[in-house]
Amino acid sequence: MSKKEIPYKIYLKEDEMPKQWYNVRADMKNKPAPLLNPGTHQPMKAEELEAVFCKELVKQELNDTDAYIDIPDEILKFYKMYRPSPLVRAYCLEEKLQTPAKIYYKFEGNNTSGSHKLNSAIAQAYYAKKQGLKGVTTETGAGQWGTALSMACAYLDLNCEVYMVKVSYEQKPFRREVMRTYGATVTPSPSDKTNVGRKILAEHPGTSGSLGCAISEAVEAATSKEGYRYVLGSVLNQVLLHQSVIGLESKIAMEKFGIKPDVIIGCAGGGSNLGGLIAPFMGDKLRGEADYKFIAVEPASCPSLTRGKFAYDFCDTGMVCPLAKMYTLGSGFIPSANHAGGLRYHGMSSTLSQLYHDGYMEAVSVEQTEVFKAAQQFARIEGILPAPESSHAIKVAIDEAMKCKETGEEKTIFFGLTGTGYFDMVAYQKFNDGEMNDYIPTDEDLKKGFDGIPKFEGNEI
Repeated sequence: MSKKEIPYKIYLKEDEMPKQWYNVRADMKNKPAPLLNPGTHQPMKAEELEAVFCKELVKQELNDTDAYIDIPDEILKFYKMYRPSPLVRAYCLEEKLQTPAKIYYKFEGNNTSGSHKLNSAIAQAYYAKKQGLKGVTTETGAGQWGTALSMACAYLDLNCEVYMVKVSYEQKPFRREVMRTYGATVTPSPSDKTNVGRKILAEHPGTSGSLGCAISEAVEAATSKEGYRYVLGSVLNQVLLHQSVIGLESKIAMEKFGIKPDVIIGCAGGGSNLGGLIAPFMGDKLRGEADYKFIAVEPASCPSLTRGKFAYDFCDTGMVCPLAKMYTLGSGFIPSANHAGGLRYHGMSSTLSQLYHDGYMEAVSVEQTEVFKAAQQFARIEGILPAPESSHAIKVAIDEAMKCKETGEEKTIFFGLTGTGYFDMVAYQKFNDGEMNDYIPTDEDLKKGFDGIPKFEGNEI
C-alpha cells in the first residue's frame, strides 16, 4: 500500500469501535501470580478484596480465563464522547529523520483529562455507582488519573477524594485545579490526614512523596469511611483490561489499511498505558499467530523492570495493601522528584512483569534530559506538546527509527502517545532553562528498597 493511500489520521467509525475489553491473561500460559494476604501469605479471596474494591472490579481482577468481557452500554456511551482516538501516521517526523521506517502513534490526549486514563476512570466509577456507593478515593502522580477520575465521578454524581504525590501537587497547580473544578478534594501526599501519612512524614521528613505513599493514604481513607471504595489508575489487572480499548482500536484501524507493526513501544510506570496498548498484539504473539517486538520504556530514576527484583512486594509504601508479585524496587523506595510523575512507581503490573519475565517483551530505561529533547523535537515536528510520560516512548521510537536509517530496514514502528503536556510546563521550563538534571540511583540506593521486600518462604529475590 503506497504512502498516499494511508491518511495522516485514521479514525474508526462508531460501529467499528470495540464492544468488549480484551483480557490478555486468558492467553498467558504462565498466569500472573495471585495477590497475597500480607498477614497469611495466602492468595487473597474475593471477599477480602471487596473490603477495598468494588465487587464487579474484584471479579475482573481475578478473572484469568475469559478472553473478552462485555463493555456495559453506559460506558460505551461515555466512550463515544471522546473515542475513537486517532491512529496517526507521523509523516512529518519520518521526513525530518530521513528514516525508511514508517512511524505510527495512538494519540490519547483528545479529552479534557488529557490522557488515556479516562478509559478506566469511567469504568471504575460506573461500577462504584452501580454498587450504590457514595464515593471513591484514589492516588495520582502527575495528575492525569486524578483528573480523569474527577471527571468520571462528576458525570456519575459520586464523591471523589484524590491524594496527589506532593512533588506533582506543587509542580502542577493547574492540574490540581482542574480536579477541584470537577468537584474532587485534592490532598498533597504524604499528608497529616491519615495515620499512614503521618508515619511516612515522621520516617521521611520533607519527602516529595511517591505513588506508593499516595496509594497507602487513599486505601486508608476508603476503608475508614462507610460507602467508599478505593480505585487505582494503574498496575491492577482490571485497569489493564479497561485500557485494552487502546490496543483494540489500534489493531482494528491498522488491519483496515493492511498495516502490521514490527515494533510496539510504550512508556511504563505501573503499566496501564503499556498494558492497554500492547494487549491484543500480545495476544497474537501468545497464541503464535503473529510476532512483534515490544519495548517498555521507563525512567532511569525509577527503573523497576530494568533493575528491579521479581518478587512479592507491597503495592504501597505504607504496607497496607496486598502483596503482588512484580518487578519492584521495594515499596520503601522513594524516587527522585523527576518530571514524569506518572512513572514514579516502585513496581510494575503483575501481568506485565510476568510477560517480561517470560521473555515476551524488552525494557529500556532513559534519562529525563534525553526524554525532553525527544519531546521538544516531536512538538516542533508533529505539532503536539507531549506529556513527559509519553515522551519516554517518543524517545525510543526515534531511536528505533534512526537504527532503521543506519541499516536501511523499512520497519513499521508504533508507539503510544498517552497524552498532552500542557500542565507540565514547569518541567518544560526547567528543560528550556538548562536547569534539568538526570538522577540515576546507585546500587546502594536501590539496596535500601530491596532490603524492605518482605522475606518469607517462597519469596526469594
